[in-house]
Amino acid sequence: MKIYADRVSGPARAVLIYCKVNGIEFEEVEVNMFKREQLAPEFKKINPMKKVPAMVDGELKLFESHSILMYLACKFPGVAPHWYPADPSERAKIHSVLDWHQANLYHGTVECVLKRTLGSLLGVPLNPQAAAKAEKVVLSSLFEIETALLEGSGRFLLGRSEPSIADLSLVCVVMHLQVRGHVPPSSTC
Repeated sequence: MKIYADRVSGPARAVLIYCKVNGIEFEEVEVNMFKREQLAPEFKKINPMKKVPAMVDGELKLFESHSILMYLACKFPGVAPHWYPADPSERAKIHSVLDWHQANLYHGTVECVLKRTLGSLLGVPLNPQAAAKAEKVVLSSLFEIETALLEGSGRFLLGRSEPSIADLSLVCVVMHLQVRGHVPPSSTC
């Protein structure tokens, strides 16, 4: 199995961390986004969307980190079930968080970081006004995590006592903000 990733990508880091934490053997293939390697014709054959992460497992080519995480959780039955429980209602809750994350926290984070700093390295013009708007989305998302998704007495999302793939996905994006120094100062995270 090959995982195509650039560690600057939060979603790619989530897949890599999941594999390493769970002892899943894979070959990491670096796709340097700053060199625009994700746009190469060879990579487009692996992922027509031209983004990381991507995975090749035998004949299966898969992209989108959440789909890859779900696939890995199902393929390797020895992985602890807290990552992606078998119960359909528990899975549905995790899917809800992952869908919310993609449209809110992740979207705001990408816009914030691209429009404030990293965009120029990827050929995207910097735009402080767009970055400020994206920071509002990030702040709102962080507030929603604290008030709606961290319910009950559990340490993890949805009041759980152990992490799920949703926790891993969200934390990799929040870490990206912290590493880049872009967590808005009024944030409580």
